[in-house]
Amino acid sequence: GVGLSVHGQFRVATEKCLFAMPETAIGLFPDVGGGYFLPRLQGKLGYFLALTGFRLKGRDVYRAGIATHFVDSEKLAMLEEDLLALKSPSKENIASVLENYHTESKIDRDKSFILEEHMDKINSCFSANTVEEIIENLQQDGSSFALEQLKVINKMSPTSLKITLRQLMEGSSKTLQEVLTMEYRLSQACMRGHDFHEGVRAVLIDKDQSPKWKPADLKEVTEEDLNNHFKSLGSSDLKF
Repeated sequence: GVGLSVHGQFRVATEKCLFAMPETAIGLFPDVGGGYFLPRLQGKLGYFLALTGFRLKGRDVYRAGIATHFVDSEKLAMLEEDLLALKSPSKENIASVLENYHTESKIDRDKSFILEEHMDKINSCFSANTVEEIIENLQQDGSSFALEQLKVINKMSPTSLKITLRQLMEGSSKTLQEVLTMEYRLSQACMRGHDFHEGVRAVLIDKDQSPKWKPADLKEVTEEDLNNHFKSLGSSDLKF
């Protein structure tokens, strides 16, 4: 659902909404344009979400900047009727209708963003240019939050972690079309590799939750390995 909705101008979340980009847990990377929208979230929030697969629910999806509006789920049918009834469905008129419903919603309005108290740590720890440095930052921080994220990251595919960090760093200055071309290259490389097949087996098929990553250690994922994931496919590149 993320890939279909997140690139739209208007993105509505409800209290039933769940957002996560858990791809590093299955040997993949945050695809569907994740390399475009994630690095554009506040601070280093997108990097944190991409590397850890942290789940956001309900109004927090709006507070994170992923959704543009929050509406009670029981009001969706009425919202749809009001949008369809617009005689002039301009951006301004659509925004006005959405804003009215957004303003009326009281669900979790007084609760703070679930990651609010941790944003300074996230911005500090995830500002590093390598996964190894991010891990070192989390270790040095030593808070219960930092150590919990460290525990999560250590379970992820080392290759996926390095691919994902570079994907977001490069995607931060690319157009959406350029990002999608980059992600197509990454997807083809992951299909040829070991970790995606192993991750799907461990998480979705056998469900033993014990993937055997290859390489199993970050230091074994070389710069050459990464470059091979990102290199052009020539005539086989994604075409728009």
